[in-house]
Amino acid sequence: MPIREWLDRTNETWAPPAARDLANPYRFLFWLTRSQARRIAWGSVLGTCWTVGLAVPPWVLSHAVDDGLVAGDTSALVGWSLVLLAAFVLNALLSIARHRTMTKVRMDASFRSVRTTVWHTSRLGASLGRRLSAGEVVTVGIADVYTVAQALTVAGPGVGAVVAYVVVAALLFAISPLLAAVVLAGVPLVGIAVGPFLQRIESTGGEYRVHQGRLTTRLVDVLAGLRVLNGLGGKTFVAERYADQSQTLVGHGYRVAGPASWVGAMSTGLPALFLAAVVWLSARMAATGAITIGDVVAVYGYVAVLVVPVAAFIEAGGDIARARVAGQRIIDLLNLPVARHDVPAPVPLPRGCGPLTDPDSGVIVRPGLLTALVAPRPAEARAVIERLGQLDADTDAAVTWAGVRVDDVARDEFRLRLVVADNDAEVFAGTVRDIVAGRLEPDDSLIQAALRVAVAEDVVEALPGGLDATVAAGGSDLSGGQRQRIRLARAVYAAPDILLALEPTSAVDANTESAMIDRLREARRDTTTVITTMSPLVLDRADEVIVLSDGKVTAVGTHTELLRGDSFYRELVSRAQDGADD
Repeated sequence: MPIREWLDRTNETWAPPAARDLANPYRFLFWLTRSQARRIAWGSVLGTCWTVGLAVPPWVLSHAVDDGLVAGDTSALVGWSLVLLAAFVLNALLSIARHRTMTKVRMDASFRSVRTTVWHTSRLGASLGRRLSAGEVVTVGIADVYTVAQALTVAGPGVGAVVAYVVVAALLFAISPLLAAVVLAGVPLVGIAVGPFLQRIESTGGEYRVHQGRLTTRLVDVLAGLRVLNGLGGKTFVAERYADQSQTLVGHGYRVAGPASWVGAMSTGLPALFLAAVVWLSARMAATGAITIGDVVAVYGYVAVLVVPVAAFIEAGGDIARARVAGQRIIDLLNLPVARHDVPAPVPLPRGCGPLTDPDSGVIVRPGLLTALVAPRPAEARAVIERLGQLDADTDAAVTWAGVRVDDVARDEFRLRLVVADNDAEVFAGTVRDIVAGRLEPDDSLIQAALRVAVAEDVVEALPGGLDATVAAGGSDLSGGQRQRIRLARAVYAAPDILLALEPTSAVDANTESAMIDRLREARRDTTTVITTMSPLVLDRADEVIVLSDGKVTAVGTHTELLRGDSFYRELVSRAQDGADD
């Protein structure tokens, strides 16, 4: 294996960051650095050689002046000129290698961060939308990841800048200790000058980042609801509101750009002032005979070279300040708790379809029944479903399946035998066949049967190509009722022992709803199905109705029994019926 490939190789086995790596932004940056330590070390070596190499031409030039021009030795002048040419060529090659390596460092950090955020958001599942806006996730995955990756390129130029600074100071010390002292005092003064602006970047950058996430969320919402806006004629209003919020974000951007522009100006201006001061001092010393003309040329070259490391120090400070803000947003996402996935010693799920018990609410789902959950507030019923389906990472509820705690069961087995059909579940772009099959192998006969259960045959028949018809991302080319039926067909096709469905008929008309419930009940006769609903039509067909109030079970029975004996339930159903009639 060529040495370049060996040095450039990284560990291809990806592993998520540990909890300690997410303690703060600097620990996250260190994790990214550690993940490609060999490549970053190689980039630092190349950066050091390149930066130190910049000091070689002034040294060669000083000898060409003193040994060639001043001494009148043509052969010495030609020799030193050839050495100077070789130094330039070598440094050019080092610059190319350094840039190539640091580009790979930046890309690796970017892809590794993206993979980590995608991995964690997939673990969060349906709970992600309630904890973080879509715009925030998009901004983290694009802007913040890039900013953090950019900070890692500090490693090459940064290490090289430190070494070059020390080397130049040593060379100047050989010429004049006074000049070396001036150079060594320069960087602390630069730090004092730039420090307040870096702090300002951090403070204003955080505020800007929050508003950026909110505006991106608004953009995502507008794009998702564009068809509705077209129908309602609200595009102009929304566009004007978005423009106003964009101008607010621009204002915050200006507040970030102010100190950032000062840092950029200082990265050029301060080294130039530094160069002027040292050259003036060396010229005075040459006038007094303390140093030679060749030394003056060398001093000028050395200090001119220092412009690069000093500018690198300033730019690195700005990059790290911005990366601290962006890194905090990334680890905030990565620190969102998830439901337990890794069970040290998993126990098998019992055979059968329950019963499934939620001790927090008192809900007991009996096996083999179509059970309806009713609550005055939909959030109460949703909370029960999320606990039963192990989607809520913020609870320690001891949900059991036939007496076995489900958090002691292997996640793969649990997800295979229990499916949560969220009414807001994503419809990914693809053919109808792939969408309904989901993670399972497609079987056209079973897919057609699932579509029939969901009363979605007409949806497929209306699409050109049938099962091979392509559906847009999010099902944007389908109506709300069509998307709902496709989602239900996907859940039915999975054929779980227990199906937990959130409002699966809320977007369809009464005739379609009646057919959906009758077919679902027939298709899942020997399995367990739970539906959250307020529809009297669905409640009448349920084998058992569980009534919730303040998140607790208050009554259990059939629809008819509860209408006759529970006034609270009668009021709920009457209110839902009045809303449907309106």
